[in-house]
Amino acid sequence: MGKVTGFKEYQRKEFSLAPIGERVQHYHEFIIPLSNSEMEDQGARCMDCGVPFCHSNYGCPLGNIIPQFNDQIYRHQWENAFRTLMSTNNFPEFTGRVCPATCESACVLGLHENAVSIKNIEYSIIEKAYQEGWMRPQIPAIKSGKSVAIIGSGPAGLAAANQLCKAGHHVTVYEKDARIGGLVRYGIPNFKLDKQQVVQRRVNLMKEEGVEFITHAHIGRDIPIAQLQSRHDAIVLATGAGNPRDLPLPNRDAKGIHFAMEFLAQANSRVEGERIDPEFEIVATNKDVVVIGGGDTGSDCVGNAIRQGAKSITQIELLPQAPTQRTASMPWPTYPRLFKRSTSQEEGESTNFNMMFNLLSKSFIKNASGAVTGINCVKIQWEGGNFQEINGSEFVLKTDLVLLAMGFLGPNQEDVIQELSLLTDERSNIQTNRFATSVQGVFAAGDNRRGQSLVVWAIHEGRECAVAVDEYLSQEPSMLNRRDRSLCERT
Repeated sequence: MGKVTGFKEYQRKEFSLAPIGERVQHYHEFIIPLSNSEMEDQGARCMDCGVPFCHSNYGCPLGNIIPQFNDQIYRHQWENAFRTLMSTNNFPEFTGRVCPATCESACVLGLHENAVSIKNIEYSIIEKAYQEGWMRPQIPAIKSGKSVAIIGSGPAGLAAANQLCKAGHHVTVYEKDARIGGLVRYGIPNFKLDKQQVVQRRVNLMKEEGVEFITHAHIGRDIPIAQLQSRHDAIVLATGAGNPRDLPLPNRDAKGIHFAMEFLAQANSRVEGERIDPEFEIVATNKDVVVIGGGDTGSDCVGNAIRQGAKSITQIELLPQAPTQRTASMPWPTYPRLFKRSTSQEEGESTNFNMMFNLLSKSFIKNASGAVTGINCVKIQWEGGNFQEINGSEFVLKTDLVLLAMGFLGPNQEDVIQELSLLTDERSNIQTNRFATSVQGVFAAGDNRRGQSLVVWAIHEGRECAVAVDEYLSQEPSMLNRRDRSLCERT
């Protein structure tokens, strides 16, 4: 490292956030980045640790060469840092905003001091690259004559498309929804990841590179996948894990009970100007909202409900509150499951927001017109991995909008999986052998293969799947797994 004593001289400095009272009035991003010189000081904190766990399997699934780009920005070599970052990560503008920074939890400096602010450095590098014009279309110098269909335009599908386009293949991405992006378009709120300024900006660049996008194309339902098999030399299934976990309690059929993704997708569509049919609209305005599920998806529901003017918001969780510090069961450098209030939960401090743990939902309550009015709940205590209800702790939680945010069980089984009769595993995910499915020429990547996971893992899946597809098409070792590959020319 150029500044071997930097970690002693500089303290970790975070991006600041717009005041809560200001940011809850809109759906725009509200982080306030540091200056370039301040970020260079943050890069100087990266110590000469010898074994950089930040880009090991414990840290970054993509293997981002973190010490190198940290050193490069410390030395004012921002464009070189950009090249280093892009050599392993197709979409740092996504991960620099929404990744939980597993790299920072594996940072060696983080053993005794505050970890290096890797996520903010990544954000700063890619945004400077766009500002300076370094982020330009990469046009393949050689065309293979092969055609690949990508089904699904989430981060796994986009990463596979980006890599295969660089290798010279013609790539067509099929998306069932109206806009490209999958989870990053419809699931993550606009105030965390701007759809036009960030997602569409990247999609437009990929179009310039030659990737073709087709929307409103639900393959396996409206369009038989057999049509794609006749048009393309290979197919990549990147359809995600869209089967939400339900809560089959008495009166589950009550009006006003919805899956979280239905609510979040509508909120994002509304921000982009899409009209929602009033008959199916889900809004939190002037309602007592209960979010069942204490994870990130539930937190995103809280943030949107606040901005929509909910009367009250209660987020409930079956499990106990996670610890705030590592325990013996979470040794360094593994990613620790710690409790930290999200920005949306912090926003709730200025509203009628409450978060409750160790709470079991017993049944929903509905009125004569069939609308939900409450949830019968009981407090529980955990012992040895099992819970018991606490006698006398039953109560009714008033609500007229329930959002189920309890994760996903796996991919939808009723479209491409059903049509192709694909083999699946015990968790209903698509079975693969090095990303190849049980059907010749059909590959799978992302959450439909490995289960619900992080955006950074989806990008990793897409990249690795692209290598397998490229080798299948060329019948020789792929060039896509080489960092020194020079298949593209810049325009």
